[in-house]
Amino acid sequence: MALKVLIADDEQLARARLTRLLSAMPEVEVMGEAKDGDEVLAQVRKRGELDLVLLDIQMPKLTGVEAMSLWPKDGPMVIFCTAHAEHAVKAFDTGAVDYLLKPIEADRLSKALARAADRGSRERFQTEVKTQQLSRLAVTTRQGVVLLDPTSITHATLDDELVTVFTRDGSHLTDFTLQDLVERLPEGKFERVHRRSLLNLEAVARLEPLETGGYLARTHSGQTVEVSRQSARELRRRLGLRKPQGETD
Repeated sequence: MALKVLIADDEQLARARLTRLLSAMPEVEVMGEAKDGDEVLAQVRKRGELDLVLLDIQMPKLTGVEAMSLWPKDGPMVIFCTAHAEHAVKAFDTGAVDYLLKPIEADRLSKALARAADRGSRERFQTEVKTQQLSRLAVTTRQGVVLLDPTSITHATLDDELVTVFTRDGSHLTDFTLQDLVERLPEGKFERVHRRSLLNLEAVARLEPLETGGYLARTHSGQTVEVSRQSARELRRRLGLRKPQGETD
């Protein structure tokens, strides 16, 4: 079965060279091109059939490394392409399958593709991506990509169509959805406590009962997050609290 490959490079000549090299390889099917980091992520999230991305490191908007930090957990494998040998270490630090130095030659490209096609490569890649993303959460903001320690995040809220991520030191407006954050943050510590709120349970200092049957969660930094009645029930079970008199599950 042919490897389904996306070419991502901001230089038209580089994309054309890769397309020409790949077209001579019967085991490869070129699925399209991307010209910057945002476009790469959009195509990767939209096209689940992709097996591999040939990803330039230096690109506008998001670099290849920054794009990788936002990679879907079941996304395609990555082979980095770069004109600078010193970027190779950074490429492997992010879990890339291989890296190619420009100008890319057919023999070296063929070897990198063989490595990607090797049994177990996808599983190893996805495991490494997950490990990298748990240690640092890359949040795309209007000012650029901010790398956050997940333990510093206290909560996140949805207002209209925009999500704000709050940390102990400030806040960041992002284009993530709350579900995106749920999938990227450590399981068990963060709870979706309301359709508009995500909460780090370790950041909670006090739970104040509401007439609705829910809570107002107050963080150690003094901020408040509403906990819905349904989420309050689950929270009480997790914390070993008694349910209010008269309430039935």
